[in-house]
Amino acid sequence: MNFLVFLGSERDSTPPRPARLGERVAAACAKRLTANNVEHKIVDPLEINLPTPFKPHFSYARGKAPPALEDLAEQISSADGYVMVSPEYNHSMSPALAHLLNHFGSSLFSYKPSAIVTYSAGQWGGARAAVNMRTFLSEIGCLPVSAMIHIPKAQEVFDESGLYLAGVDPEQWDGYLDRTLKQLLWWAEAANFQKMSGTTDVPGAFTRTPTQRNAPD
Repeated sequence: MNFLVFLGSERDSTPPRPARLGERVAAACAKRLTANNVEHKIVDPLEINLPTPFKPHFSYARGKAPPALEDLAEQISSADGYVMVSPEYNHSMSPALAHLLNHFGSSLFSYKPSAIVTYSAGQWGGARAAVNMRTFLSEIGCLPVSAMIHIPKAQEVFDESGLYLAGVDPEQWDGYLDRTLKQLLWWAEAANFQKMSGTTDVPGAFTRTPTQRNAPD
């Protein structure tokens, strides 16, 4: 199994403090994936040169998209599942994460699962953003598993490298993170098995135009 961990933050500044709290959360998730023998890569929007003005990957002629988009499109297509890490903005997911994901059609994500991980510096853990994320992720084809991770006061749980801070119970937190990540792994393995068996004829995913989803005239 190979997962992508999408870091939904690009605000590398203070305030608020600490800057880019999501880096800690993404690193912590990556460590639990390693502990469960799952290959993974963290996708950081600060490391991706997105085209401006906005033009999604599928709007380019085949093979003609900017290298950054082509590379990430290949990674998305090759992955077996996705971990979506996001703070909460106005009761919604991170605009940085939404902007990044909006560059790609559902054909790259389809028939694969995702996991929702939200966090905050305050007491709610970004839980309200998760409601919005379920709809968004379902629309692009990577259905979110039922278990979710919400981390309130994340700066009091993880250090800069994603390790637990003093006073945090590692066993309790490992179990909490693994509940979602192992569910993601189960569904990813099931989806991969189904695809490899070739026993089900599935409809094609969205590739070019939303009219592909229209009801018959």
